Amino acid sequence: MSEKSRLSSRFLFFLIPVSMFFFIISSVSLLQLGNISLLPGSIFKLILVNSTSFYLKSNDKSEPVKIPIFSSMPSQIDTKSSMRSGVKCPNSEIAAIGKNKKKNCDPNQALLRVYMYDLPPEFHFGLLDWKRKANQTWPNVLDHIPPYPGGLNLQHSMEYWLTLDLLASSTPDVRRPCSAVRVQNSSLADIIFVPFFSSLSYNRHSKVYEKEKVSVNQRLQDRLVQVLMGQDEWKRFGGRDHLIVAHHPNSMLDARKMLGSAMFILADFGRYPVEIANPGKDIIAPYKHVVRTISSGESAQFDGRPILVFFQGAIYRKDRGVIRQELYYLLRDEKDVHFTFGTVRGNGINKASQGMASSKFCLNIAGDTPSSNRLFDAIVSHCVPVIISDEIELPFEDVLDYSEFSVFVRASDAVKKGYLLNLLRNIERDKWTMMWERLKNIAPQFEYQYPSQPGDAVDMIWKAISRKRSSVQFTLNRKNRYQRTEIQ
Repeated sequence: MSEKSRLSSRFLFFLIPVSMFFFIISSVSLLQLGNISLLPGSIFKLILVNSTSFYLKSNDKSEPVKIPIFSSMPSQIDTKSSMRSGVKCPNSEIAAIGKNKKKNCDPNQALLRVYMYDLPPEFHFGLLDWKRKANQTWPNVLDHIPPYPGGLNLQHSMEYWLTLDLLASSTPDVRRPCSAVRVQNSSLADIIFVPFFSSLSYNRHSKVYEKEKVSVNQRLQDRLVQVLMGQDEWKRFGGRDHLIVAHHPNSMLDARKMLGSAMFILADFGRYPVEIANPGKDIIAPYKHVVRTISSGESAQFDGRPILVFFQGAIYRKDRGVIRQELYYLLRDEKDVHFTFGTVRGNGINKASQGMASSKFCLNIAGDTPSSNRLFDAIVSHCVPVIISDEIELPFEDVLDYSEFSVFVRASDAVKKGYLLNLLRNIERDKWTMMWERLKNIAPQFEYQYPSQPGDAVDMIWKAISRKRSSVQFTLNRKNRYQRTEIQ
């Protein structure tokens, strides 16, 4: 081999390792810049699928930069259960990772385009003693959220959460689902939302004070009817495309007959005549639970729940609620049954939360009305509900099969001596565990929160309204068959 060839070989021998060294250094440097797009797409997707977060080194060696995945869904998705419940994995949330500003919801892509009346604050946040600035109708949801009263007031707070969600839909910096989007032109809307905090109005302002002829609650309802009847939006379809929340059974008692053509969001139909409220046009929404939500990790399994049956609440009720006292006398002396009177006072909510989390089955018995908050307290406690209420209407039942995580017992059977306990004691561990697992899966669908998250109670209500709107629109279209025809 010539001298020239030997020199060329030695040069190549040193060049290859040096090139590899600089290539590695360059790759590491690129990664440390923190630009995620420099990673190959397949690798980045793999990281997203298998982790809830990952770390990249920043220039500051004291602390890594954490890039979170914004999602309210469990990391382990039960695909079959998700399809049954109508919940989809929020891929749109993953797409927004790394962006400083969220992508605005496109009204044309939303399930619902909602026009919300700019009613004076006395109908909504003014009832929360909100201190507003001059000529301000709505709070700035990025600045301050007026708090809602606690205790049992919270269980009927649906209009509060829905109103906040609509306000957030027109605020680009709030991350939320795009199921419902507020629009400013009522002619483009699918639904006209009436932001009246009717349950709060009833709870706080139903009393008639001295020197007053009517209560503040009645005066607000009378004024609401007057305002709505004068709106072109109401006159267009006679209010049939309007949405009114009246979740407390006694809310809207004065105005509901005049506004009965609208779609109502209710707890049940117990105190409504069928011509005013019925399953054909109205929505049943879950109560907001008042006990603490039990996380999946801390939820006790079968052997960790020593109480077989749990009930704590008002026992002596009128009308259909008399079954509570009948069951009380049947069950109170049973050794593995907790059946006692209870209220929110004296640490009552915490005691109920601890009791439900320690029980296999929780009774949901009809009271003055078919429904109660107790069902939703049981769900978030992962205590299998036992529903003893023949006329109960359940939220989201068109997409949720409650028999997968609840036990239904007819009232006439429940009061038979020995029937209820024999039924529950014969439910084997494996069957109970299946219902317990399903409870953990669907519990997030009964959570009210701000901002709303994919598949939570607020999101589920908007989707239920969208489904209901289809049947309402069908009726409207049939009624309009000949009304649009001009006679020449």
